[in-house]
Amino acid sequence: MVYVFLANGFEEIEALTVVDLLRRADIQVKTVSVMEDRLVYGSRGVGVEADILYREGDYQRCAMLVLPGGMPGTTNLCNHRELNEELKAFDESGKPIAAICAAPMVLGRAGILRGHRATIYRGMEEELLGAQPSAEKVVVSGNIITSMGPGTAMDFALKLIEYLKGQQKAEEIAAELLYE
Repeated sequence: MVYVFLANGFEEIEALTVVDLLRRADIQVKTVSVMEDRLVYGSRGVGVEADILYREGDYQRCAMLVLPGGMPGTTNLCNHRELNEELKAFDESGKPIAAICAAPMVLGRAGILRGHRATIYRGMEEELLGAQPSAEKVVVSGNIITSMGPGTAMDFALKLIEYLKGQQKAEEIAAELLYE
């Protein structure tokens, strides 16, 4: 199971592209609201009903945590104490954590990026605390996967598929979508 976290102000393209592509690859994924309600609004006002609330998650059985960016969504993720504790526990156990756009900031502030290469939305590189910044669209560094922003959402989602199910499956999904 993969959890994609939604906080008010999340970037719709980043969250929903990941959910869509992972499901196409037959990877179980749930959207998780870190708000008080399942209905979460993206940065462009699109309302999405999350599958579960944060407190309903089974983090022991979860294989990967994914943080979409967007503002103020990323700030809301940064301020969610329980999520930050779970991110640290995932990292300590070597389980994969993925973040796109501004969301690598959450990982930087949690101390998770130390010793890793990472990318983030242009102009926010100072938020990659402890990381070696990269200008690549998607960076895989150990158990940490980061990406730059809305325009790299397809590359990011395909990299998550490759990480979980292999390059062949990622290429198969890209071909089905006519993505080159």
